[in-house]
Amino acid sequence: MAASSPQDTPRGAPIPFGEFVALVAALMAMGALGIDTMLPALPDIGRSLHVASPNNHQFVITIFGIGFGAGQIFHGPLVDRYGRRRMLIGALAAYALMNVLAAVSASFPLLLASRFVGGVAIAGARVATVAMVRDCYAGRAMAQIMSLAVMVFMAVPIIAPAFGTAILLIGTWRTMFWIVAGLALLVMAWVATRMPETMLPEDRHDIRVATILAGWRATFADRYSLGYTLATTGLTAALYGYLGSIEPIMAITFGSPKLLMVIFATSAGTMLVANLFNARLVMRLGTRRISHSAICVMILCTALHLAIATTGHETVTVFATLQAITLGCFALSSSNFSAMAMEKMGHIAGMASSVQGFVSLTFGSAIGSLIGHAFDGTTMPLTAGFLIAALLALALAAITEHGRLFKPIA
Repeated sequence: MAASSPQDTPRGAPIPFGEFVALVAALMAMGALGIDTMLPALPDIGRSLHVASPNNHQFVITIFGIGFGAGQIFHGPLVDRYGRRRMLIGALAAYALMNVLAAVSASFPLLLASRFVGGVAIAGARVATVAMVRDCYAGRAMAQIMSLAVMVFMAVPIIAPAFGTAILLIGTWRTMFWIVAGLALLVMAWVATRMPETMLPEDRHDIRVATILAGWRATFADRYSLGYTLATTGLTAALYGYLGSIEPIMAITFGSPKLLMVIFATSAGTMLVANLFNARLVMRLGTRRISHSAICVMILCTALHLAIATTGHETVTVFATLQAITLGCFALSSSNFSAMAMEKMGHIAGMASSVQGFVSLTFGSAIGSLIGHAFDGTTMPLTAGFLIAALLALALAAITEHGRLFKPIA
């Protein structure tokens, strides 16, 4: 496989810049809607489908994440063979169909099956979206685009729980799935009518075992791709642990289930601001300086948080404040890690995006599920998970950069 191709030279977006960012954000938001909108409905889903243990409610979230991660590896070769546009349309159509199936599910296993397949389906949109952005931009410019898109995308966790609660006032948890299906079809129509293909014909790869294995080798052989993908995996695990733990933490640890939306919105708002900061300054400060600094702050914050939680005197205000700072650091590091992992992958953008996504999301969501199930009535399992993830990310960044943290590639 060639080390470079015309696809390594970014060409800019084929539609107006603002629309391109908005479309990327909408595509990324589809997966987030599948998670965040459901949080207020988990108890209702459990009661309706006769789920015995409340701790099993989080499977609605984690099984989607596992499907979303596992699906990445399936879609990569297809994205590099058939192009970005066709895969986006197909993935969104399948995602809408799986949400319809979830809406009419009569049993918890059927709901989980539809969630898993829905995660696999929307994974195709994620792979195609990242590859599409890499077709058009690279390096700091790609990080800026992703930060702007993620900034819009982060409005979803702020709005979605309240949106889900509002839906529950006029409908049921099934209504949520119908609405997500409708939104997926709207975004599909947007892609079909406005977004041309961004992949060059000469960069199409036939679906052959040798080609797929070569793509895997190229993705793992690049130290930046491997190092920052592994670092992202740890951070993703902590994030999924947060998503799985936040409901019982608010209901059991702090006895304030009604504050769930407030805490969630506060954390998501911090992540939104962090991505706005990143989008504005990444071209000047660079991806490494911002992301490595954010990881260092995360280590200090989570160490302090764990120390406070260990005393048993943590308040909901302290939790909300420290968790918001932690997730802000997560936003600053993860978006830049993703861009750095893709820096030299332009010639196999679809394959590299799928491999990186498969590793980070599949293993991240699986480990995150363990963090969620480790809930013991305190915030210590979650806080320890974030601390370990941050330490691992810093160590991997140091190894990847040969100890040259905070400094751009020479």
